Amino acid sequence: MALAPQSDPITELLQHAKTIAVVGLSDNPLRPSHGVAVYLQSQGYRIIPVNPKIESCLGEKAYASLRDVPEKIDIVDIFRQPEFVEEVVDQAIQLKIPAVWMQEEIIHDEAAEKARKAGILVVMDRCILEEHRARFR
Repeated sequence: MALAPQSDPITELLQHAKTIAVVGLSDNPLRPSHGVAVYLQSQGYRIIPVNPKIESCLGEKAYASLRDVPEKIDIVDIFRQPEFVEEVVDQAIQLKIPAVWMQEEIIHDEAAEKARKAGILVVMDRCILEEHRARFR
C-alpha cells in the first residue's frame, strides 16, 4: 500500500497566498528585496511594499508599517536585520497574518517562537524566490 505524499507547508502556503507584504522592500533595483518582489509579482502575487522611506515601488503604494496596510495580507516577507524582526512579528501577530517569512540570513528564534505560539506559520533563513522556483518551475 502506497503512503500518501506528505504535505509541504511551504508549497501549500505559496499555492494559496495572494498578497505578500514585503517589509524592507527597496525601490533600488540592485537590492535583493527588489529582485525578489519583481519575481513574486511576475508569478501573480500582489506585492505590498512596507518601508517608511519610500512612497511606492513596483506600481504599488508603500506603507510605513504593517499596521498601515488597509487590506488582508497572506504572507509577511521580511527583508530587515534581525534586530528589527521582533517588532514586525508583533505587528503580524496583532493583525493575525497567517505566515511570516524571514529571508536568508535573517534569524530570530525568539520572534519565530512567539509567532508559532500565535498560530502563525514561520519560515526562517530561506529565500522565498528560491523556494517558489524549486516548487513551481
